[in-house]
Amino acid sequence: MTNPAPQDRSPAEVARERALGEISDVLLNLEHTLARAKKALQRVRKSGGDHNIELALTELIADLERNHKRFMHDTYYAGDTLRLI
Repeated sequence: MTNPAPQDRSPAEVARERALGEISDVLLNLEHTLARAKKALQRVRKSGGDHNIELALTELIADLERNHKRFMHDTYYAGDTLRLI
């Protein structure tokens, strides 16, 4: 697979590629955070940990999953549509 030469792409295309690279990095960090939170929840449950910690981790996991999904839809799948907050 060959990459087009930089002069074959417009400045807007180059900027979009860079932005998507940043999005990819953020998503990777979210995925690592989510995996770590799930591992922490398993360990806390296994050790008979504090109920409040379990609840906090459970809520955090749900929030991270929602945010990950929303971020994916707002970036990769958004197309040219404008999202109103």
